[in-house]
Amino acid sequence: MLRWKIAQWWELWWWKKYLRSREKSAYIAWKQSYWERLIDKTGVQDTWLSADAVLDIGCGPFGLALVHEAIKKPLIAIDPLIGEYEKALPHFDKRDYSCTTFIESMMEQYESDHLFDFVFCLNAINHVENIDFSFKKLSKLSATGATLVLGVDAHNFSFFKYLFRWIPGDILHPHQYDLGEYERMLEGCGFKIESRHMIKKEFIFSYRVLVARRC
Repeated sequence: MLRWKIAQWWELWWWKKYLRSREKSAYIAWKQSYWERLIDKTGVQDTWLSADAVLDIGCGPFGLALVHEAIKKPLIAIDPLIGEYEKALPHFDKRDYSCTTFIESMMEQYESDHLFDFVFCLNAINHVENIDFSFKKLSKLSATGATLVLGVDAHNFSFFKYLFRWIPGDILHPHQYDLGEYERMLEGCGFKIESRHMIKKEFIFSYRVLVARRC
């Protein structure tokens, strides 16, 4: 899918530009605090801390590894650009994360010998190539009763949603949906939504987090 490949190129470009003027230790401390606040706001801390098998899908260069390292819990983190991040971003070095196993993989292609009882997929599902298959993959990787924390940039207005499906108004995200559409896709592949959280409201998009249980 050409649109997905273009989005991946721009994703790497965005990170290089974004981090250019940011000091490494200060940025990592800020990002770690961000994840701690998000976990607290969504109310999943106890479930997360008690989980034995945790997966971070679309982890990017500064995903949940930051907080897993602090609590010394093992984590599997996957992202199709992990190798590119390590080569291009001085801020990211896999050796800084002894508790995390990083795997360079698209969500659609990732396979595991075991199921996970806690899955993070934050600001990643609308970056994938095949979104329908990726929702099914979330279900396939999650054990019965597992907790999923799904973060999405959801459209606030139908006009911009349909416009951005035709023109590259949001080049980093190949998929453009509103919250209701994300919820229906999630429920359609075997999850029950337990809570909804507004993380950041802007004009075109709102960043929302859904906490769901695998039925």
